[in-house]
Amino acid sequence: MPEAQAEAEAEAEAEASIVLSNDARIKALNAAWRGKDEATNVLAFPATDVPQAGAAGPSQPPLMIGDVIIALETAAAEARLEGKDLGDHLSHLVVHGMLHLLGYDHQTGDEADEMESLEVAVLASVGVADPYSAASINSK
Repeated sequence: MPEAQAEAEAEAEAEASIVLSNDARIKALNAAWRGKDEATNVLAFPATDVPQAGAAGPSQPPLMIGDVIIALETAAAEARLEGKDLGDHLSHLVVHGMLHLLGYDHQTGDEADEMESLEVAVLASVGVADPYSAASINSK
């Protein structure tokens, strides 16, 4: 089997939707799905369990893994308050939401440490500073 074909078959394709919403809509979603009657910055709604590697391939349609919904008003307010670039903060929220779609959580200290570590690594790979460092908060 040619190397390019083998690589293509080894990579599963997946897709997710990223939705920019307002505070009122995300507050309603948060109340309906999480029982919390308040706005939040990001919600993630997994569509399905993530299959094992190799379960999808070139002959299969991309797997829909879910939706990430970001409250743009809340995100913009947080960025202003913390002195962060809005684009960097939105990138962080997208990464955070995508990790939730992939099964990560932050309910315990160990889970939070693992998730934050992954967020920092992914963001660094696209040139976004560590959102948890004191230097990135109020950097403007």
